[in-house]
Amino acid sequence: MNSRSNVVPIAADACSLSVVDADRVAAVQRALPSDDSVRNLAHVFGLLADPGRLRLISALLEGGEMCVCDLAAATGQSMSAASHALRLLRADRVVKVRRAGRMAYYRLADSHVRMLFDLAITHIGHDEGDRGDD
Repeated sequence: MNSRSNVVPIAADACSLSVVDADRVAAVQRALPSDDSVRNLAHVFGLLADPGRLRLISALLEGGEMCVCDLAAATGQSMSAASHALRLLRADRVVKVRRAGRMAYYRLADSHVRMLFDLAITHIGHDEGDRGDD
C-alpha cells in the first residue's frame, strides 16, 4: 500500500477492504478503454460467440477463400444458415466477399481474425492444472 495520503476510506458495504489505493485505481481508470471501445469489443466478441459463425471462420482459416456452398457443406450448416452468418460477419468486416458471376467467394478480412482465433484456441487448450484461480 502507498503512503497514507493515497488511501481513501470507503463505505463498509462497498468492499471487503476498508481502504482503496487511490493511485492504483486512478492509473487503472486512465488505462481503461473508452465506453465506445468497450461496446465495440463486446459486439465483436458477441459476433464470435456463435458456434456456427466460429465453424465458418475455422473453415475459412483452413480452406482459404471458399464459396457459400462449400462453406455450408464443410461446416454442416444449411445454405441459408451459412449465408445469414456470412452476411453478419461481412457487415462487421470479419470476412470479405469476391463475386465471380453468380458465385460469391468469402475469405477472412485480415490477419487479426486469425490471431484472435489462434489465441482463443491456445487459451482453451491449456491443461486443467493451468486453470487455477491463484
